[in-house]
Amino acid sequence: MKNNLEYYHHRTAILVDGAFFIKRLRYLHSKKSNYDPYSAKNTIKDLYRMVQSHLKHCNGLLYRIFYYDCPPLTKRLHNPINNKPIDLSQSRQAVFMNELFVELKKSRKIALRLGKLNDPGYWRIKDKKTKLLLQKKIQVDQLLENDVEWSVNQKQVDMKMGLDVASLAYKQLVDQIVMIAGDSDFVPVAKVARREGIDFILDPMYKSISPDLSEHIDGLYSTYGKKKTEKKCQENSLE
Repeated sequence: MKNNLEYYHHRTAILVDGAFFIKRLRYLHSKKSNYDPYSAKNTIKDLYRMVQSHLKHCNGLLYRIFYYDCPPLTKRLHNPINNKPIDLSQSRQAVFMNELFVELKKSRKIALRLGKLNDPGYWRIKDKKTKLLLQKKIQVDQLLENDVEWSVNQKQVDMKMGLDVASLAYKQLVDQIVMIAGDSDFVPVAKVARREGIDFILDPMYKSISPDLSEHIDGLYSTYGKKKTEKKCQENSLE
């Protein structure tokens, strides 16, 4: 006789850290010559493929996909290297992000949660070039226009995600959460869910995660692409 658990369907919510998802998606596609990293429709198709794979793997019924990100910066700037004028609203990334948000809003079972960008108002040298400068392998006057970037950071995204997890958990709307992310900042979110008895699965899209994040999840499963990897996490006490 088959185990009755085989017939049990988990009511599953999928939470997506949008910035992380886009970055990893482009990295995993980077060797494909025919891949367009700025196609909003293809990006959503990839997202749905991942969701379907997770639902199949965990025998889940989709409650909703929660997608978290921030609108792109749209200000006008001058590059400090060559004083070239830049209209960020016309950049490929900004156009792509706006198109993606429009498509997400029209897509079934997706709730779009937008935070805000904190704009401190300064340029920064990219990390790789900063390292070379500190090692004295290059000089400041050797920097090119693509070696600097406008410094921004996200606000309210973690808070919105935390509120959604708390609502899902305390109202008992789901019994499983799959989070597509890779940042240990989400440890408090995972702990809230697990305290309420929710099975918490992390999909870091094949990116290694920190030990403190691994400690507070119930499973680790990356599903994107042809290869499949699964790592069962040890049973942890609900702290």
